[in-house]
Amino acid sequence: MPYPPPSRIPSGPRRRTLLASAAGAALLVGCSSGSEDSDGGTSGSPSVAERARARAARDSEGLVERYDAVLAAHPALAELVGPLRAEAVRHVEAFGGGRKASDSPSPSASPSPSGSPSAAVPLDEKEALADLAAAERALADRRAKALLDLPGEPARLLASVAAAGAAHAYLLTEGAK
Repeated sequence: MPYPPPSRIPSGPRRRTLLASAAGAALLVGCSSGSEDSDGGTSGSPSVAERARARAARDSEGLVERYDAVLAAHPALAELVGPLRAEAVRHVEAFGGGRKASDSPSPSASPSPSGSPSAAVPLDEKEALADLAAAERALADRRAKALLDLPGEPARLLASVAAAGAAHAYLLTEGAK
């Protein structure tokens, strides 16, 4: 037995049509931004991504140095700060940096701009955590802004690490309370 036709025919586009057009628009936007990057200079696009990776690795190395300085000054914070430091080391490795899971600082990380503030760790544990949180937050913000200039996979990696940095900032802020 066939179903009777609907008593009222909806006016305007159907839901499937709207979804298909929204998906198509998203694909077009994604394709057009990728083609603009490659049309601007095919040799320039990889170098932009490589420079962004190198910068992200240096920034993460500087962050690891800050974690190391806080851990050296406040060993009691190891339970909270240790896992976050380990994640920062993984970020360095993900960006192709030279630091591995060792505790020794790499020589290339010492000239980084974030290396100098790491020497001055506040004496108060809560202030040290607040400083780490501020550093994580600032780095996550810089990385989020840098996403606009990167193509596909490097942008996804940077977005993931920026989100992790924001989560680290939150955890450190909560730990400082």
